[in-house]
Amino acid sequence: MSNTKAPSYPFASGGWGSLKAVATIVTQEKVPLKDSAILLKQNKPDGFMCVSCSWAKPADPHVFEFCESGAKATAWDTTAKRMTPAFFELHTVKSLLNWHDHDLEEAGRLTAPMRYDAATDKYVEISWEEAFSGIARELNALDPESVVFYTSGRASLETAYMYQLFARMYGCNNLPDSSNMCHESTSVGLKEAIGVGVGTITLEDFGKTDLMFFFGQNVGQNSPRMLHQLQDARKRGVPIITFNPLREPGLVSFANPQSPVEMLTPAQTQISTQYHQLKAGGDTAAIVGICKAVIEADDGAKAEGMQRVLDTAFIEEHTTGFEEFAACARATEWTAIERYSGLSRASLLDAANEYMRANAVMAHYGMGLTQHRLGVQNVRMLVNLLLLRGNVGKPGAGPSPIRGHSNVQGQRTVGITEKPELAPLDQLAKQFSFEPPRKKGLNTVEAMEAAVKGTVKAVFNLGGNLVRSVPDRIQTEPAWARLRLTINVATKLNRSHLVHGEISYILPCLSRIEYHRTALGDQAVSMEDSTGCMHGSRGVTEPASDKARPEQYIVARIAKATLGERAKGDWDAWCNDYSLVRDEIAKTYPETFWNFNERMWEPGGFHRPLPACHREWKTKSGKAEFLTPQSLGEDPDMPEKFPDALRLMTLRSDSQFNTTIYNLEDRFRGVKGSRMVVLMNKADIAKRNLREGQKITLQTIADDGIDRRLGSLEVKAYEIPEGCIGGYYPECNVLLPLWQYAEDSKVPAAKSIPVRVV
Repeated sequence: MSNTKAPSYPFASGGWGSLKAVATIVTQEKVPLKDSAILLKQNKPDGFMCVSCSWAKPADPHVFEFCESGAKATAWDTTAKRMTPAFFELHTVKSLLNWHDHDLEEAGRLTAPMRYDAATDKYVEISWEEAFSGIARELNALDPESVVFYTSGRASLETAYMYQLFARMYGCNNLPDSSNMCHESTSVGLKEAIGVGVGTITLEDFGKTDLMFFFGQNVGQNSPRMLHQLQDARKRGVPIITFNPLREPGLVSFANPQSPVEMLTPAQTQISTQYHQLKAGGDTAAIVGICKAVIEADDGAKAEGMQRVLDTAFIEEHTTGFEEFAACARATEWTAIERYSGLSRASLLDAANEYMRANAVMAHYGMGLTQHRLGVQNVRMLVNLLLLRGNVGKPGAGPSPIRGHSNVQGQRTVGITEKPELAPLDQLAKQFSFEPPRKKGLNTVEAMEAAVKGTVKAVFNLGGNLVRSVPDRIQTEPAWARLRLTINVATKLNRSHLVHGEISYILPCLSRIEYHRTALGDQAVSMEDSTGCMHGSRGVTEPASDKARPEQYIVARIAKATLGERAKGDWDAWCNDYSLVRDEIAKTYPETFWNFNERMWEPGGFHRPLPACHREWKTKSGKAEFLTPQSLGEDPDMPEKFPDALRLMTLRSDSQFNTTIYNLEDRFRGVKGSRMVVLMNKADIAKRNLREGQKITLQTIADDGIDRRLGSLEVKAYEIPEGCIGGYYPECNVLLPLWQYAEDSKVPAAKSIPVRVV
């Protein structure tokens, strides 16, 4: 299914719908008028970095440098609602397990440290000292390799650095994070291909690009502030070619809420000039098709003695593996490409012709590319496409993975990784006079596998809602409940606190939006955006509770209580003066963080060094590496013996940030009142004798003896390729086997789950 000219869509992203959504969430959370004004400080040099997505913070910000999603996240954190100890006196954990995930977080901010009491099945208030000593006692009774230190994407650079240091002084590299479940395929694929595990573009590149690709990323819902750069590019006549199974409003058109003309007239900016609805899992085939067209056009130009289509000088000087890949592309039949991608040869030629006319090309992508069994290969194929015409290491060009969590990329930069070879262990050993563990730790999937086996005994959960975000709830939730210890640092109650270990703590932390006041005054934090720029962030509102504590304080106090004499470093001083933590970060990573405390306030942030931007390739070969694909198909688990099999891709709504659900609406897709829906092609509905509005059950097709089902899903006809269906995350996680993950990266393959209607 493909449209080379994207037709009109009944709703543009942005516009009055976005403003109404912002007003609704502010009212819903009872945010005082004075606090709603803090939106003017969002993503500003003298304000705070958004707690939602990680899109870049410009040096010259708009008056309203926040989007609908960011405003919702801010209102969610600054809500006037409170979940006090009195609330827990009224509710047992068993009763709270019956609450909807939205209602748990909607109840308000946590206000006091709590410990689970098995006798009453309730969480009861304790002092911070009781929490620290109790946690330390339990951790010291466990084998360090049986403890997992998980991190969500919101922790600051300072907290993340302290956290990884604590884990390694404690004795393990079990440092999984949310990146394991989304962009680990990027970290692996880009590292192999160009020598850096992150994207190479900056905001300045948008003004120099001639063409943009989008693969599997819904900018209108996941990073709406990026629409400003896309709109500016479109006004310059820059084509945008989109590959996505669903037609997403943010990739079709945009009405800028900051433009009086677009708000007061029907005016809007068409975003995608070509929109190709490929099959879920058809990305490698589509990219190989474009590459095949480019290579064959170059073959023809060479034979005719005309100007070459490929950047042969770049390929010869800077790459390896081209001839093998080119031979594979030439030999691949168009019939196979069309079958696996779901797109016609003519559609892919339209994209290829646009690519061949452009001199500087960006390729943006999201989890639609990474969350597949061959997710790493997908990333490598996209790099192949860029390398053909030298579109890495020059202005206006390069790979652009769009990250979700704010600072999820930054956490990796300061040491959150289970892979010891990616952490500067020798420097940490020298800097803090201890011997870091050298054994590989557990990533998120491996941690859950170990919990199921019973070899993981404790999980320290620094933010996030791990129980809900991981796959295979039929196995992982019972395993979580068998843990000896669960520690949860959080702003709000969620499912991970209720499916608890034998001993469980909930520790309320401050949001980065709030003032971090210490004995030495207000402290600032820092984070990295998805373009690799570091920024400072200052709190701008009063804390939700006088008993809530900064994440830095909580990590430092638990570390000191647990490690005792093994606690190298001045953890007490770090609690009060975050600049001292940044000094330590600069010592550990001098090439990136030199003069950190001053540079973090540079307008637009300071950029981490990326050798690939200068065509220096830190790969095994010393050059950028082409990869020859092992297969066009994304789904080795898609069983041919079930002709009624469907590919389920999990989705997020416009009223959602990861596992946080602001309300049950998805206005862009016309879903109201419930998230228990399945989006289906009309032909698939008819083929199965179903009807719109009917409730059905989906069952995972797998031969592992586990019956994974999700019922009460309402059928909704939608413009999605035949054979593919969509359902919401995290509700559909129950259908995703824990073992179904990307080769090499172990990212759960949530974008192509084989299911059938039962």
